[in-house]
Amino acid sequence: MSLKSEQRTTKLTSFILLSVVGVFWIAPMIWILSTSLKPESAAISWPIKWIPTNPTFQNYIDVISNTSEAPIMRWFVNSLFIAVTHTIFVLFITSLAAYAYSRLKFKGRDKIFWFLMATMMVPPIMNLIPNYSIVDTLGWVDTPWAMIIPGLGGVFGIFLLRQFFLGIPDELEEAAIIDGASLFQIYYQIILPLSKPALVVLALFTFMGNWNDFLWPLIVTDSVEMRTLPVGLSILQGTYNIQYAKMMTATVLSAIPVLILFLAAQQFFVKGISLTGVKG
Repeated sequence: MSLKSEQRTTKLTSFILLSVVGVFWIAPMIWILSTSLKPESAAISWPIKWIPTNPTFQNYIDVISNTSEAPIMRWFVNSLFIAVTHTIFVLFITSLAAYAYSRLKFKGRDKIFWFLMATMMVPPIMNLIPNYSIVDTLGWVDTPWAMIIPGLGGVFGIFLLRQFFLGIPDELEEAAIIDGASLFQIYYQIILPLSKPALVVLALFTFMGNWNDFLWPLIVTDSVEMRTLPVGLSILQGTYNIQYAKMMTATVLSAIPVLILFLAAQQFFVKGISLTGVKG
């Protein structure tokens, strides 16, 4: 078999495998969207109809207009505010830390950094009770701050940005120092603008992680009004007695911000992943 034939066979095999995986991934998404446009009687009928016979937006109207038992829009706003605020804080804190660990020189820098990385080996569930105790002591239980502040101590973002910052040429920093720029000016005017792909990748990961978080918001919130969307979706199972059409409607609404964010940041996401390597 010639080299060209082998390459054609490899590409064809890869295409078939990726197509099969793609079908298995997208089929549930199509079913969710289709079910959200059906009345309840059609949503539970068998066999499954992938295309609604009489599509309706009544489920969306019912879910959005419910402001007492299951205030979806309040949960949506809660999740959006918490996720956006948390992401902004994470980008600021981790970029400063990554700048120090990658561009500044001080005694024990690398040892401190790798000790920090070692904390990633600690299972997050072990921090659950200590974090709750701290939040309770500060009076943050059933407030947005309980879901914004504790996660700022993560070290993944520091590692991701540090690896990207290491790839920025030292000559740019040296030229800025000669021109009289301070360390913060170098960080703000040189390092950050050149690191947009990595910052976008980190922002996307952080937003999605906070937006989809279920266990921690469930623990630190008591009132229905302070719930986030993932926790609220679990309440819907009781509120609507597992009415699948309305459940799928709420699921579609919860996926919209993440989908928009990913599509808007797609080019930066791919570039950030390709440029962020494990160096030094």
